[in-house]
Order: sequence, then C-alpha cells, then structure tokens
Amino acid sequence: MSRYRPPRSAGTPLITPEGEARLRAELHELWHVRRPQVTQAVSEAAAQGDRSENAEYTYGKKMLREIDSRVRFLTKRLEKLKVIGERPADPNKVYFGAWVTLEDEDGGQARYRIVGPDELDLKQSLISIDAPLARALVGKALDAEVRVPTPTGEKTWYLVAIDYP
Repeated sequence: MSRYRPPRSAGTPLITPEGEARLRAELHELWHVRRPQVTQAVSEAAAQGDRSENAEYTYGKKMLREIDSRVRFLTKRLEKLKVIGERPADPNKVYFGAWVTLEDEDGGQARYRIVGPDELDLKQSLISIDAPLARALVGKALDAEVRVPTPTGEKTWYLVAIDYP
C-alpha cells in the first residue's frame, strides 16, 4: 500500500489585513528569532562530539527542517494571497470580511466573521470562506434564511445582522 497522499488545495487565496499581519509576524519570528536560536543549539550540540548518539543534535536538526518547511510555505503563500481590506460596495449583503450574526430555529444566536482559510480560528469565531456555512451566507441580505447541510442533518439559520469592520 502506498503512502502517497495527493497535495491538499491551499484554499481561497484571500486574507484580511489582520490575517496577513499575523502570517508576516509568524514568518519574522521563525526566520529572525527561532531559526538562529535552534542553529546555535545545533552547533553547540555538534561540538560535543559523536553526532550519531547525540539527541540534542538530532532533535535540533529536526526542528530546523520543520522551521525551514514552514518558512517556505509561508513565503510562497504570502506571495499568492490577495489582501481584502476595503468595504464592499453593498454593505447590506454578506461578503468576505463580514461579521454576521445568525439565529437558529431555537432562538440561539452565534456571531462569526468570514475570513480566509489561513485565518480560521473557531475560538475567535473566525470561519473560512471555504466553509459550507460561509459559502451559503455569501451574497445574502438581512433576514435571509440559510440552510446548511451538517453531519446531523440540515440546519436552518436566519441572518439577523451584518457588520463590516
């Protein structure tokens, strides 16, 4: 059996200005802070002698590979991303970057912001533009009924507020 996995698609190449700033900060941190620290630790471990039995050296080299991999990914991804910071022409409809307040059939409310896939963070109520809920919301106006298929069955939401930062 092969271990080959086809590459994942990177998702929609859109990002908010805040998301771009976070990715650039992560890239800076990795390249200018973490990598020099790990490189120094690896060189110190290499100076201790036998590298084949030196766990610090082996672990440090592994960390360098992971950092370099993430730096390559971030560099390529940032080149492809399109920053969307301006408000849409029609702020009464849901588009990228909107904060939406939804109400379910039981009266419970939830508030989400539609962002790029690189910014996805459910703890901060940030959902990807590629998510089924976001795709169902894009282009909808206030008081629209949105039906979204979920693993437990179709769920109905009502759009009660749209806000752009």
